[in-house]
Amino acid sequence: MEQVPSFIGSEIYRGSSYGAWHPLRVPRVSTVMDLCRALGWLDRSQYLTSPRARPAALTHWHEPEYISALQRAEVRQAVSDAERDRFGLGTHSNPVYAEVFRRPATAAGGSLLAGELLARGGVVHHPAGGTHHGLPGRANGFCYLNDPVLGMLSLRRAGVRRIAYVDIDAHHPDGVELAFAADPDVLMISVHEERRWPFTGALDARAGGSAVNLPVPAGFNDTEMALVRETLILPLVERFRADAIVLQCGADAVEEDPLSHLALSNNAHWAVVAALRSLAPRYLVLGGGGYNPWSVGRLWSGVWAVLNGLEIPDRLPPTAEVVMRNLRWDGNRRGKSPPEHWFTTLRDTPRDGAIRDDVRARLAVLRHREGLS
Repeated sequence: MEQVPSFIGSEIYRGSSYGAWHPLRVPRVSTVMDLCRALGWLDRSQYLTSPRARPAALTHWHEPEYISALQRAEVRQAVSDAERDRFGLGTHSNPVYAEVFRRPATAAGGSLLAGELLARGGVVHHPAGGTHHGLPGRANGFCYLNDPVLGMLSLRRAGVRRIAYVDIDAHHPDGVELAFAADPDVLMISVHEERRWPFTGALDARAGGSAVNLPVPAGFNDTEMALVRETLILPLVERFRADAIVLQCGADAVEEDPLSHLALSNNAHWAVVAALRSLAPRYLVLGGGGYNPWSVGRLWSGVWAVLNGLEIPDRLPPTAEVVMRNLRWDGNRRGKSPPEHWFTTLRDTPRDGAIRDDVRARLAVLRHREGLS
């Protein structure tokens, strides 16, 4: 009998914020937890509370000195100039806040747990995961730790050899690529917006042969993503014959997100989630970016529905609608007068469009290079 999917969450994300004006001031994981419960989708037997990773577990990839500095920053709620310069802590992007160690250590603990849970196969949704920019000894791009790397190393310790990592966040996963460059048993595929921070992941960047990078232009739409899914992502993953698939399902590639210029609907993400599920016996779906609380909550709750084969309703029931109406997005113009469908639905209207010549050309380059055509 197929194992039912597991959902990893924690109450630490409720009320925790990077600060009043940081993009990660908005509630995300707690919204997904509340919305899925309001919809009757989150059975107690499927919900697992994320443990907090111990410092020793974090040093499977991160430098011990950095982990110590991160712990000190939480205790002191400040860093020295030397610590800021060396470790990237206390910056505009990576501020010191109340749970600056505990929160990322909890997300990392969830991915470490996922690796253990998937030893015998199954499906895990860990929406707090996906912090793909974290570096061994430095905070980077809102990411203090790199839970995808730690999760993949946990899978390795559980005996899993071949791992396909697929990333559809708007930003390139520079930390994950650093960790597994030139590893013949890891396939990394990233679809990300061109000329966007961290400005890595060029079309010809291969990370020692382990990476396939597709930078896409602004306005990237559902039709274009479907072509990428069917002609690049799925053929590569099928050919790789992975023992496990890790999908970083960042919600910042949808049209409503303030930190990208892509034009996807959440349908595009759900289609990737569904298409990859049958291609390996182990499947870990992480969160990632996403800075509009409504679009993140709707997208990641829909991921959970897809993983469980649940029907997404045309209109949310009253209990779920209350969750959505109680959200706030201070400091952004879209938060002042949100459209009604953000409160009442999960599914976006599909955002189909023309497939542009430059998207076709980049796909052709990668398909030729990878022996798909």
